[in-house]
Amino acid sequence: MNWNDWYTGWGWVLWIGFIVLFFSSVGNWGYTYRAHRRYDDGYPQKDAIDILNERYASGEIKHDEYVRMKLEILDKQPNTPKKMAS
Repeated sequence: MNWNDWYTGWGWVLWIGFIVLFFSSVGNWGYTYRAHRRYDDGYPQKDAIDILNERYASGEIKHDEYVRMKLEILDKQPNTPKKMAS
């Protein structure tokens, strides 16, 4: 067996397979990188309690409405830690 065994017979199929695998991997990485960059702008996602806190801080809603809505939000999210920022 010498180095020419890879280029005769079916050895070339292996090399073409490696080339196709390489380019498809690079293409897949490039596509997923662009897709994630498009939809992930680097800012953390706001949840409902954060939006409610912003509305209360800007004076858009009153205190009693804030407390009522906050209790509703916290009751609907049993698996998340409760944020008690007021």
